[in-house]
Amino acid sequence: MNNEKARFVWVPLLVAIAIAGGILIGKFFSAETPLGRNLRYDKIESLLQCIEQQYVDTVNRNDLIENVMPKILGELDPHSAYIPAKDLESVNEELEGSFSGIGIQFNILNDTINVVSVISGGPSEKVGILAGDRIISVNDTSFVGEGISNERVMKNLRGPKGTTVKLEILRKTAKKPLIYEVTRGDIPVNSVDAAFMLDDKSGYIKVSKFGRTTYDEFITALSKLNNQGAKRFIIDLRGNSGGLMDIAINMANEFLPSNRLIVYAEGKAFQREDAISNGTGTFQTEPLVVLTDEWSASSSEIFAGAIQDNDRGLIVGRRTFGKGLVQQQIPFRDGSAIRLTVARYYTPSGRCIQKEYQMGKAEDYSMDIVNRYMHGEFFNADSIKQNKELVFHTVNGREVYGGGGIMPDIFVPRDTTGVTSYFNNVANEGLLYQYAFDYTDKQREKLSEAKSVEELEAMLEPNMLLNNFVQYAAQKGIRPRPVYINISRKLIVNTLQAYIARNILGEEAFYKLLLRDDETLRKAQEALDKGEGYLEIPANPKDEQMGSL
Repeated sequence: MNNEKARFVWVPLLVAIAIAGGILIGKFFSAETPLGRNLRYDKIESLLQCIEQQYVDTVNRNDLIENVMPKILGELDPHSAYIPAKDLESVNEELEGSFSGIGIQFNILNDTINVVSVISGGPSEKVGILAGDRIISVNDTSFVGEGISNERVMKNLRGPKGTTVKLEILRKTAKKPLIYEVTRGDIPVNSVDAAFMLDDKSGYIKVSKFGRTTYDEFITALSKLNNQGAKRFIIDLRGNSGGLMDIAINMANEFLPSNRLIVYAEGKAFQREDAISNGTGTFQTEPLVVLTDEWSASSSEIFAGAIQDNDRGLIVGRRTFGKGLVQQQIPFRDGSAIRLTVARYYTPSGRCIQKEYQMGKAEDYSMDIVNRYMHGEFFNADSIKQNKELVFHTVNGREVYGGGGIMPDIFVPRDTTGVTSYFNNVANEGLLYQYAFDYTDKQREKLSEAKSVEELEAMLEPNMLLNNFVQYAAQKGIRPRPVYINISRKLIVNTLQAYIARNILGEEAFYKLLLRDDETLRKAQEALDKGEGYLEIPANPKDEQMGSL
């Protein structure tokens, strides 16, 4: 998202490469299909037999197949992919809304597993594990040192529901290590990170992905804010790379009157399917703004496109990623699967917002975000290249364009206020996050007395935080640069306070502090104040504008 500079500032190349593997998810089908059973191998099968029988050395046939599958799919579009059996469960569980584990959030610092927080009501809380604990052994095997990785931690701490894992823990207040036996259970994967009031009438909801439970979480958030007096809403989809199409459809339905096209999908062997609003939405008239950026993709674009094309609300921020391809998950008997692109989806006006790609050139596709950044698109709306030949119209006749992403109604450039080379150095080294964790760990007892963001913020004196952080960074090899530190002062303090708030009070507190100076959010509130968050929908939109119903 725009203001999470500690993670996203000035590293477009790394994030672009990472997101290429993270936006593959569209509309899934879980049952095995004839395609999964009867793929014809012919020439490939003959080649494998020749290798097995005549090749000079002994080779592993299964390894060859595992290596060639990604290469074949890689010759198609950038979002078709092969998922090995060993990875399928972990790839799917983030979208399924839960997994089986011990119920902690952790990080790895100094080659040790640090418990950042304990999930309320989860298995670890029930046995007495606390935030700040260090896990030093798992099932009587040492679990510290250079070999510790996120993958290894999850492999050992996650497992089938009802199974147990023995943990040895160091706690600052205990004189000797503590032993706990934790029985694994279902752990929810939340996708609505925050829902809170911005003022006496504006409700804010941050949605990080479109998973199996997102719609239920979203409705709960809307109801909570409505009960708190929300008369208008801001839905933040920045950084949301997508997920399940039907969840985005259900969420859009909450804001639309009956008989409005939300999205349709169509492909060579995929008969056109239209998603139409049914009129049961609870919030059909409240002013609405949707926040987007260059990382908003797939289902985020379905939601944003439905709101924009139906003239139901405003899109504020930057042009979205441009993923308009639908993947179908097809399993194989060995537990692996492919996600094959079977259709394109289209917004209500008829736009396919999939950006251009060439088959087999996934690397060029991944570089598109970097090219957009270098071209200046993140900072100047005039730098955005739109295909004026692909013009479409919303129900009120406004012009919108196809060919790559959803262009916002109100463009907000990336905020670089306070960004200096010093800030980039400490952010890219992860020192802001590390210092916040260390500070929280040392002051946990005192900080835990705070019951609100306001109480916690009062404990975090800006000058003290900044001075101590600069000394901490110097010890880690980042020398002080007074002029740049002064320029970045507010940004550094704000980021540190937000991270500390997350460690003590959770995600909602994190966003409340992080978004205090968020320019995109400010522009959204200004639009709502001007009455621009709801554009009256015509009673009878033209058929050619809305597609066949």
